[in-house]
Amino acid sequence: MANEDKPDTEASAEPKNSSVPAPAPAVAAPAVAAAADHGHDQAGHGADHGLAHTMPIWMLIAVLAALMLLTILTVSVTNYDLGSEGNLVVGMVIATVKAGLVVTFFMHLLWDKKFHLILLLTAVLFVVLFLSMSITDRGEYQSNIDLYTNSTTK
Repeated sequence: MANEDKPDTEASAEPKNSSVPAPAPAVAAPAVAAAADHGHDQAGHGADHGLAHTMPIWMLIAVLAALMLLTILTVSVTNYDLGSEGNLVVGMVIATVKAGLVVTFFMHLLWDKKFHLILLLTAVLFVVLFLSMSITDRGEYQSNIDLYTNSTTK
Protein backbone atom coordinates (compact mmCIF):
# COMPACT_ATOMS: atom_id res chain seq x y z
CA MET A 1 0.00 0.00 0.00
CA ALA A 2 1.51 3.24 -1.18
CA ASN A 3 -0.99 5.48 0.67
CA GLU A 4 0.22 4.31 4.08
CA ASP A 5 3.56 6.11 3.65
CA LYS A 6 1.92 9.52 3.12
CA PRO A 7 1.23 11.73 6.15
CA ASP A 8 -2.40 12.22 7.13
CA THR A 9 -3.16 15.89 6.29
CA GLU A 10 -6.15 17.77 4.99
CA ALA A 11 -4.09 19.08 2.09
CA SER A 12 -3.78 15.61 0.62
CA ALA A 13 -5.29 15.54 -2.86
CA GLU A 14 -6.44 11.91 -2.69
CA PRO A 15 -9.51 11.17 -0.57
CA LYS A 16 -9.10 8.34 1.94
CA ASN A 17 -12.58 7.00 1.47
CA SER A 18 -14.26 7.19 -1.92
CA SER A 19 -17.73 6.99 -0.35
CA VAL A 20 -17.36 10.52 1.17
CA PRO A 21 -18.67 13.09 -1.29
CA ALA A 22 -16.37 15.89 -2.42
CA PRO A 23 -17.07 19.31 -0.86
CA ALA A 24 -19.48 21.52 -2.78
CA PRO A 25 -17.96 24.43 -4.68
CA ALA A 26 -17.93 27.73 -2.77
CA VAL A 27 -21.01 29.89 -3.26
CA ALA A 28 -20.41 33.51 -4.27
CA ALA A 29 -20.72 36.00 -1.44
CA PRO A 30 -23.98 38.02 -1.41
CA ALA A 31 -22.16 41.25 -2.31
CA VAL A 32 -20.50 39.61 -5.30
CA ALA A 33 -23.79 38.10 -6.39
CA ALA A 34 -25.53 41.47 -6.05
CA ALA A 35 -22.79 43.14 -8.06
CA ALA A 36 -23.12 40.50 -10.75
CA ASP A 37 -26.86 41.20 -10.91
CA HIS A 38 -26.19 44.85 -11.67
CA GLY A 39 -23.77 44.14 -14.49
CA HIS A 40 -20.64 44.78 -12.44
CA ASP A 41 -17.89 42.22 -12.47
CA GLN A 42 -15.03 42.12 -10.01
CA ALA A 43 -12.28 42.79 -12.56
CA GLY A 44 -14.02 45.56 -14.51
CA HIS A 45 -14.49 48.22 -11.85
CA GLY A 46 -12.10 47.29 -9.06
CA ALA A 47 -10.44 50.71 -8.87
CA ASP A 48 -13.70 52.66 -8.71
CA HIS A 49 -15.13 50.88 -5.66
CA GLY A 50 -12.13 51.21 -3.35
CA LEU A 51 -11.85 53.21 -0.17
CA ALA A 52 -11.63 56.98 -0.23
CA HIS A 53 -8.30 58.75 -0.19
CA THR A 54 -7.10 59.08 3.38
CA MET A 55 -5.63 62.36 4.53
CA PRO A 56 -3.23 63.01 7.39
CA ILE A 57 -4.75 64.64 10.45
CA TRP A 58 -2.44 67.65 10.20
CA MET A 59 -3.80 68.45 6.73
CA LEU A 60 -7.40 68.23 7.92
CA ILE A 61 -6.62 70.52 10.86
CA ALA A 62 -4.81 72.98 8.57
CA VAL A 63 -7.79 73.18 6.21
CA LEU A 64 -10.14 73.58 9.18
CA ALA A 65 -7.95 76.40 10.53
CA ALA A 66 -7.96 78.11 7.12
CA LEU A 67 -11.76 77.83 6.96
CA MET A 68 -12.11 79.28 10.46
CA LEU A 69 -9.72 82.13 9.61
CA LEU A 70 -11.67 82.93 6.45
CA THR A 71 -14.93 82.88 8.43
CA ILE A 72 -13.48 85.36 10.92
CA LEU A 73 -12.29 87.48 7.99
CA THR A 74 -15.78 87.42 6.47
CA VAL A 75 -17.32 88.64 9.72
CA SER A 76 -14.68 91.32 10.26
CA VAL A 77 -15.04 92.69 6.71
CA THR A 78 -18.67 93.54 7.46
CA ASN A 79 -17.42 96.26 9.83
CA TYR A 80 -16.07 98.23 6.86
CA ASP A 81 -18.33 99.96 4.36
CA LEU A 82 -17.03 99.12 0.92
CA GLY A 83 -20.25 100.03 -0.82
CA SER A 84 -22.95 97.57 -1.66
CA GLU A 85 -21.04 96.04 -4.57
CA GLY A 86 -17.71 96.06 -2.74
CA ASN A 87 -19.06 94.12 0.22
CA LEU A 88 -20.72 91.67 -2.16
CA VAL A 89 -17.54 91.11 -4.14
CA VAL A 90 -15.38 90.61 -1.04
CA GLY A 91 -17.93 88.24 0.49
CA MET A 92 -18.22 86.21 -2.72
CA VAL A 93 -14.44 85.96 -3.13
CA ILE A 94 -14.01 84.71 0.43
CA ALA A 95 -16.92 82.28 0.01
CA THR A 96 -15.43 80.99 -3.26
CA VAL A 97 -12.04 80.38 -1.62
CA LYS A 98 -13.74 78.53 1.25
CA ALA A 99 -15.79 76.42 -1.16
CA GLY A 100 -12.62 75.65 -3.11
CA LEU A 101 -10.90 74.41 0.06
CA VAL A 102 -13.85 72.20 0.96
CA VAL A 103 -14.14 70.73 -2.52
CA THR A 104 -10.39 70.24 -2.93
CA PHE A 105 -9.59 68.62 0.39
CA PHE A 106 -12.73 67.41 2.16
CA MET A 107 -14.37 66.12 -1.03
CA HIS A 108 -10.98 64.81 -2.30
CA LEU A 109 -11.15 66.54 -5.69
CA LEU A 110 -7.38 66.99 -5.58
CA TRP A 111 -6.91 63.24 -5.85
CA ASP A 112 -9.92 62.53 -8.05
CA LYS A 113 -10.12 62.20 -11.82
CA LYS A 114 -9.41 65.45 -13.67
CA PHE A 115 -12.70 65.08 -15.57
CA HIS A 116 -14.55 65.79 -12.32
CA LEU A 117 -12.54 69.00 -11.95
CA ILE A 118 -13.61 70.05 -15.44
CA LEU A 119 -17.25 69.38 -14.52
CA LEU A 120 -16.93 71.47 -11.36
CA LEU A 121 -15.26 74.37 -13.16
CA THR A 122 -17.94 74.28 -15.86
CA ALA A 123 -20.66 74.50 -13.21
CA VAL A 124 -18.87 77.41 -11.50
CA LEU A 125 -18.51 79.17 -14.87
CA PHE A 126 -22.26 78.94 -15.47
CA VAL A 127 -23.02 80.25 -11.96
CA VAL A 128 -20.74 83.24 -12.58
CA LEU A 129 -22.39 83.79 -15.95
CA PHE A 130 -25.90 83.75 -14.48
CA LEU A 131 -24.94 86.01 -11.56
CA SER A 132 -23.28 88.51 -13.86
CA MET A 133 -26.40 88.63 -16.05
CA SER A 134 -28.53 89.22 -12.94
CA ILE A 135 -26.30 92.06 -11.76
CA THR A 136 -26.37 93.62 -15.23
CA ASP A 137 -30.15 93.34 -15.30
CA ARG A 138 -30.42 94.98 -11.88
CA GLY A 139 -28.42 97.95 -13.12
CA GLU A 140 -30.82 98.33 -16.05
CA TYR A 141 -33.83 98.79 -13.76
CA GLN A 142 -32.16 100.65 -10.88
CA SER A 143 -33.78 103.98 -11.74
CA ASN A 144 -37.26 102.42 -11.56
CA ILE A 145 -36.38 100.77 -8.25
CA ASP A 146 -35.16 104.08 -6.81
CA LEU A 147 -38.28 105.87 -8.04
CA TYR A 148 -40.54 103.28 -6.40
CA THR A 149 -38.54 103.34 -3.15
CA ASN A 150 -38.69 107.15 -2.97
CA SER A 151 -42.42 107.25 -3.67
CA THR A 152 -43.28 104.68 -0.96
CA THR A 153 -41.15 106.25 1.78
CA LYS A 154 -42.90 109.66 1.64
